Amino acid sequence: MTGSIMRGIGSFYTVLGEDGEQYTLRAQKKLRRQRLSPMVGDWVVFTPGQGEEDGWLEEILPRKSVMERPSVANVDMLMLVIASVPQPDMLLCDKLIVRARRGNMTPALCVNKLDLGDELAREMRDEYAGTELRVFSVSARTGEGVEALREAMRGKATCMAGQSAVGKSSLLNALFGLELETGGLSRKTERGRHTTRRSEMMAVDGMMVLDTPGFSLLELEGGMEPQDFAQLYPEYSELAGQCRFQPCLHDREPGCAVHAAVERGELSARRWARYRELLGEVRENWKGRYV
Repeated sequence: MTGSIMRGIGSFYTVLGEDGEQYTLRAQKKLRRQRLSPMVGDWVVFTPGQGEEDGWLEEILPRKSVMERPSVANVDMLMLVIASVPQPDMLLCDKLIVRARRGNMTPALCVNKLDLGDELAREMRDEYAGTELRVFSVSARTGEGVEALREAMRGKATCMAGQSAVGKSSLLNALFGLELETGGLSRKTERGRHTTRRSEMMAVDGMMVLDTPGFSLLELEGGMEPQDFAQLYPEYSELAGQCRFQPCLHDREPGCAVHAAVERGELSARRWARYRELLGEVRENWKGRYV
């Protein structure tokens, strides 16, 4: 049979079969020998167990998209959730957007907690103008903007990702009438309390939705060429042909069209500053790729 991995705990995987039933499986040892690790979202070939016996996960089918963190496969859209509280880590946002584009996923940005004000949503629309990134503003508490977000997710496999306490689980509850455990901010540290402990896929309202644990640290993958990194910024790629030098990394090169657009206020100076910081990280990783 074929099916999709909904969750994995230890060496056991729950797979939703094409017949609509869920099966508990163990991965065959040959996958380990092939250096293949099953991921949530993987389409797999499996043999159901007989009676009380667990079945066997035998083959991982080719992936159309993949991301190592959060660890998910075959996702169409990465929905990055932020909020005014806790304060957004915009460097983390840009890293996730880069990872999504590199992993063949469409990134989108959802600003939750609209009931606390819409200033952050307006800032994000300005900051990501020209990036092809859709920005949604919603309130999981009041329901404002939830229907538009639901329509954008319809017919897609969507992964919800972001920092802890931005309201990913609350948002899923509002979107689909679920009863996922929700947390909030720790009064002592003002950091998010983790309520989602592992990546898990849910089939709801004809859609596949993945909820992932919140996190605050994320490194860019090694082995990425600096020139390839620059191409993951669509608003920069459109101007690349106008730069004096080819290829241009849009950093300190004279005659850089991106730098000129930033100085004219046509592109976000803050996003460009973060780009240059991440570019430095990519360069260091590239230099040390054989170490």
